Amino acid sequence: MSLVSLDAAPLVEPVAPGWQLVLAALLAIGLIVVLITWAKVHPFLALILGGLTVGIVAGQNIDDVITSFSTGFGTTAAGVGALIALGAMFAKLLADSGGADQLVDTIVGHSSTRMLPWSMAGVGALIGLPMFFEIGLVLLMPVIYLVARRSQMSVITIGIPTLAGLSAMHGLVPPHPGPLLAIDTLGADLGTTLILGVLVAVPTVIVSGPLFGRLAGRWVDVPPPDLYDRREEVVDETRPSFGVTLATVLLPVALMMAKAIVDIVIDDPDNGVQKVFDVIGNPFIALLISVFVAMFTFGRASGMNRETITKSVSDALPPIAGILLIVAAGGGFKQVLIDTGIGTRLADWAQGANISVLLLAWLLAVIIRLATGSATVATITASALMVSLVNGLSTGETSLVVLAIGSGSVFFSHVNDAGFWLVKEYFGLSVGQTIKSWSLMETVLSVTGLICVLLLGIVI
Repeated sequence: MSLVSLDAAPLVEPVAPGWQLVLAALLAIGLIVVLITWAKVHPFLALILGGLTVGIVAGQNIDDVITSFSTGFGTTAAGVGALIALGAMFAKLLADSGGADQLVDTIVGHSSTRMLPWSMAGVGALIGLPMFFEIGLVLLMPVIYLVARRSQMSVITIGIPTLAGLSAMHGLVPPHPGPLLAIDTLGADLGTTLILGVLVAVPTVIVSGPLFGRLAGRWVDVPPPDLYDRREEVVDETRPSFGVTLATVLLPVALMMAKAIVDIVIDDPDNGVQKVFDVIGNPFIALLISVFVAMFTFGRASGMNRETITKSVSDALPPIAGILLIVAAGGGFKQVLIDTGIGTRLADWAQGANISVLLLAWLLAVIIRLATGSATVATITASALMVSLVNGLSTGETSLVVLAIGSGSVFFSHVNDAGFWLVKEYFGLSVGQTIKSWSLMETVLSVTGLICVLLLGIVI
């Protein structure tokens, strides 16, 4: 797959001339950027105002604009929002039970000094499957400190591979909010995207993690702080075993992948086996099953009683309230963009320019990421602009567009990104050192992800 295709279902009829639609989109995106970066307005409010701006400048009736926004808000909250909530519950049980520590200690404990960066990349990817980036970073920082001190390596040499694993999962692999948003907006198949996302994530993590980390460790040689000295000696016998923890972490991924494989192999909607896997492999059901399984494998097996399990699950929800609102508002903003027909005009332009749809998706996400500092906002906006361009693409091709957007959404984290300051403070770096390590790692990850997507696009 290389060029934009318009051989598909009817596109949304533009509500205004092309120049007016482009102006509306640019003003809205510019407003969101200014509100988030300069005025420090919460992205939830910025996206609402951006959505209203698009419709009003495009000449739509204000009632129609509000209807479009409300429809997108509700649909996204009902679909993606529920998955984010279930994922947060699962991740909280993993952390509170000691399962995350068990994964880390087992993998790191069986690694030689030379293999530690590679092992930490694997740890980051595994922990990154169910957990948000920020939570995974906070959880793994003590491990990064200890491993760096034990191996006499720079904290950057050990930390960059870990961050690469976390960031790649966050940007490329569902059920993280970014990939889920893009899948929902573009109508991609979750199972197919999951399989292709893993195929892209593995080489991407290798290149941006252990390989780049070796270089970054030479540029930024930072000794680990003398913290968490006793953690290596602490062994909690109530923690779930490594095998049980790994199986539980991989359960939702396995169920969703199984559905995708069964759909390909059987390809008969009336087949009983396929019907079963269509249900248990549905992302909502897969995560719901996994949360209940985790209550036993993480909760009861580690000695947690019913009250403790309930508290753990309940405590998972307040921290993600902001994320849920941003995601839902992003759905509203997306719907207004779609209903104005800006995507149709963009598709016409892209077809005339003979530009690769994958490259265009990546570039749009990169531009918005650089401007706003938010991977989620970049994914929301780029996906909305690409809706009309995926018409006529196959299931696999649409999934690659999702992954191209995901790759672009993590490009060059800098001073307008909260993650930039989180990494800077935890690693004890200067702004320049953070750019030479974390920011460049994100760039390598983004470009490597794009290259992998383009290579897959040749055969899919």
